[in-house]
Amino acid sequence: MSFFKKIFSKDKKETLDKGLEKSKTSFFEKMSKAVAGKSKVDDDVLDNLEEVLVTSDVGVKTTLKVIERIEARVAKDKYLGTDELNKILREEIAGLLSETNTGNATEFEVPEGTKPHVIMVVGVNGVGKTTTIGKLAYQFKKQGKKVVLGAADTFRAAAIDQLQVWADRVDIPIVKQQMGSDPASVAFDALESGVNQGADVIIIDTAGRLHNKVNLMNELTKVKRVMQKVVGDAPHDVLLVLDGSTGQNAFEQAKQFTAATEVTSLAVTKLDGTAKGGVVIGISDQFQIPVKYIGVGEGIEDLQVFNKIEFVDSFFK
Repeated sequence: MSFFKKIFSKDKKETLDKGLEKSKTSFFEKMSKAVAGKSKVDDDVLDNLEEVLVTSDVGVKTTLKVIERIEARVAKDKYLGTDELNKILREEIAGLLSETNTGNATEFEVPEGTKPHVIMVVGVNGVGKTTTIGKLAYQFKKQGKKVVLGAADTFRAAAIDQLQVWADRVDIPIVKQQMGSDPASVAFDALESGVNQGADVIIIDTAGRLHNKVNLMNELTKVKRVMQKVVGDAPHDVLLVLDGSTGQNAFEQAKQFTAATEVTSLAVTKLDGTAKGGVVIGISDQFQIPVKYIGVGEGIEDLQVFNKIEFVDSFFK
């Protein structure tokens, strides 16, 4: 256990444990039923385990991968006790997450050599997009970075107002226009302002509607193109925010947005209020996009850098 304490502070670890409590409890209740009366991992146990993973929102494709890996170990070892199943599952899921989430960051970092580092945030309304942006801005500021926000979700007046509230709360500058303004124009102004102010990080909010994939694609493409007139290689990160509590619906949103634009990282929110934490494993694996941040509580400190070692440790604790 000392290894885990070294890479995550005690407070962060406790917040993560608490945030995943519902998911963990639900998972282990199902697991105990799956292996009830069994001492050996056999076909029945594997069938039951498959059901446990699917109903824990890991997703069918990822579940089948995990089962195949465990079957290979059973074939090799011939006798695997059900008491070892938790340890094996933990190892295989950590292995899967490692294929996509190659880093092991514990702090909010900006890659060296990109100044300003431009993050374009996408996601449907209601997933915690604005809150994620506000908490992210707070974390970067806490690291001593100069941050500028751009309110390019001009489709809803509420989106602009919500971002303004976060800008005031965190005390960082925001660039905005009236509702109905051209989102690309706002993004352009935000980048220009950020460059002039010597910003380290510029975070651009974008419209959260999915009424038409072609319109969404066109809008996001235009926003990117206009950004590049100010910062040639912007955006450096396209962050898709997903609500973990929606389970399989989060998969559908990921599918829609990855088809509409090149998503480079994920933030999965609202994990503290749900038993669907398995969705993090499935989405990371299925879309082969790293999960960068997870939301495990409502507090301003409760957006965490996703660390696969810590996540698996808390989930299987």
